[in-house]
Amino acid sequence: QVQLVESGGGSVQVGGSLRLACAASRFTYYMGWFRQAPGKKREGVAHIDSSRHTTWYADSVKGRFTISQDNAKNTVYLQMNDVQPEDTALYYCAAGFRNGAAPGRADDYTYWGQGTQVTVSS
Repeated sequence: QVQLVESGGGSVQVGGSLRLACAASRFTYYMGWFRQAPGKKREGVAHIDSSRHTTWYADSVKGRFTISQDNAKNTVYLQMNDVQPEDTALYYCAAGFRNGAAPGRADDYTYWGQGTQVTVSS
């Protein structure tokens, strides 16, 4: 079992920045961030391979969001810059151990955090 605890959500103005953190109870092969806005499907935002530190981003956040990982702390971060109203959502941290997992595909992540709300206001 892996426990994931997110932190760092909150309210931010358009164009501002926010950093989310997710602490895992143990090492996992990969970790990622997903988000779900009211009335919308959950979507993958970013993914990082814990060994190679290769990353993947959804097109909607490329150039604005950065995922990083501190393996010593089993913690992954999502730095969100130049946030926009469409970034408003409940953000979830996720992790897994599946070989050949597809970044951003929710079914490939076994463990999920409880979510942290991000609200962007103009």
